[in-house]
Amino acid sequence: MNYAKLPAPSPEQGLSRYMQEIRKFPMLEPEQEYMLAKAWVDHGDTEAAHQLVTSHLRLAAKIAMGYRGYGLPTAEVISEANVGLMQAVKRFDPEKGFRLATYAMWWIRASIQEYILRSWSLVKMGTTAAQKKLFFNLRKAKNKIGAIEEGELRPENVARIAHDLSVTEEEVISMNRRMSGGDASLNAQVNSDGDGSAEWLDWLEDEEADQATALAERDELESRHALLLEAMQALNERERHILTERRLKDEPVTLEELSQEYDVSRERIRQIEVRAFEKLQKKMRELAAERGMVPELN
Repeated sequence: MNYAKLPAPSPEQGLSRYMQEIRKFPMLEPEQEYMLAKAWVDHGDTEAAHQLVTSHLRLAAKIAMGYRGYGLPTAEVISEANVGLMQAVKRFDPEKGFRLATYAMWWIRASIQEYILRSWSLVKMGTTAAQKKLFFNLRKAKNKIGAIEEGELRPENVARIAHDLSVTEEEVISMNRRMSGGDASLNAQVNSDGDGSAEWLDWLEDEEADQATALAERDELESRHALLLEAMQALNERERHILTERRLKDEPVTLEELSQEYDVSRERIRQIEVRAFEKLQKKMRELAAERGMVPELN
């Protein structure tokens, strides 16, 4: 595949022009997608691979815009998304039974996240796994509680986010301050090449693309759920129960309650929980690798 043949977002070209260009590529029917993928896998047909990539550029752009709050050039984030998309096409196996969009979402997100981790000094300096999770989930957590427009978070919102993401309140405050100020709104005005002003949202709206994205997200959620259920079989009964009660419920059971149920100390329950979670993560990575999936960094 020749990356140079793809339309590329750039400050000189203008992102609105890029959005116009990628909307010209048609969405593929399942049968078309399968035949093109087979042509690429079986015969190395680069034109077929090119069609698979271009038909999913809108999906890559939509995912890329979801990472617009990290203070990085939007054109570069989209370019990284396209790199992930190309990697997905190269490795896609049409015989697995799922659509390319579902598979590509893993690669697109992984490519973007790796780019962000390389670019942000706060991550380069070294962070814990919990802090990386906070880094990639803070905006989602703020949006969930209606605090996306806040500058300094209110104490009650800081406390809730810290609890939901299993980090300290100080880490939430620090990360929020570092990330504030770099957001580019989807309602920002862009040049629409002589047709008056337009908003980013106008260029991203596409009924077919929304349906494809929704289907891919549903399939991805189902794939992750199936992966989780299979990986849970690597745990013994006690580990499964404790991990489910502590990590997989909306309202986690306390260490004290479980310690009374199993007649052991709270520290012993915590140790079992940590060990079970590590075993689960390892098994999920193994299963994901077997299926050609790319686990998310967070």
